[in-house]
Amino acid sequence: MVAAVLGLVGFLISLYLWLWKVGLLGALVCGDGGCEVVQLSEYAELLGIPVAFFGMLAYLVLLALSLLGLQPRWQERREPTVGLVLVAAVGVVYSAYLTYLEAAVIHAWCRWCVASAVIIASILVAAVLGLRAMGRPAATRGTAA
Repeated sequence: MVAAVLGLVGFLISLYLWLWKVGLLGALVCGDGGCEVVQLSEYAELLGIPVAFFGMLAYLVLLALSLLGLQPRWQERREPTVGLVLVAAVGVVYSAYLTYLEAAVIHAWCRWCVASAVIIASILVAAVLGLRAMGRPAATRGTAA
């Protein structure tokens, strides 16, 4: 459930950034202008597509996997949780790269991007903890990890 909620929040952040990038929103609300600097940099696109669009897709996949894992038929199966770990791990690596670019190359911080990086890292932690809990007997899953 944690991964599902975080996936939805991450999707909404990515949607917001993508809508701004494609010109469907006016001002980008960030606080200090760093978001616009980052979003207008050459690193805000990959293969001519806004990075935020890829973020939306990744968060949709994470949300779908999370919701699938909550279904009774899939609750005891590892596949949705393993999928969460894999997708989130790729997301963490790419977010770390983008965060490095913000700090070392662009010299500006997008608060929305930093929030997204924290969200994807939190999803990875939740998924890893969920995967670890699957290896324990059902009676002990609700206790501390």
